[in-house]
Amino acid sequence: MTGKGDGESGFEMGVEIVELIEQAGPYLTTALGAYGAGVLGRAESAAVDATANVGHRILHAVWHRRNAQGQAELEAAVRDAVENPNDADAAAALRQQIKRALRDDEELLQELAGLLPAPRGGSVTVTASGERAIAAQRIGTAITGDNATIRP
Repeated sequence: MTGKGDGESGFEMGVEIVELIEQAGPYLTTALGAYGAGVLGRAESAAVDATANVGHRILHAVWHRRNAQGQAELEAAVRDAVENPNDADAAAALRQQIKRALRDDEELLQELAGLLPAPRGGSVTVTASGERAIAAQRIGTAITGDNATIRP
């Protein structure tokens, strides 16, 4: 992957950032719930579940890579998200702070990607139930019923 400065549009990196933020969302939410607004100032806790600790590590990594102004902005976004846990705008503002940090620092992007579990690949379970039910992961054409006619 190359950055914007290498003559590339930055689209690929932007897509990767969006995907990482989407994958990190549940970890961040759990960390804010477990640690509260002090998440940036507290050490990781053995009493907190692994999901919250991954979110904690993500926030710490971003915070440590920011300048003083960036740290203050991240702290404010964390505080707002903790104080308003059902406010989608507060959560979005926190995600935006993280996206901004990732756009500015490709090393941080790689570090955070390493903190998250690899997306699950492999097997997919598809279930169909009921008379004449069909199930498929990928399918071109499926026809069910009696006396079906296919015409080119």
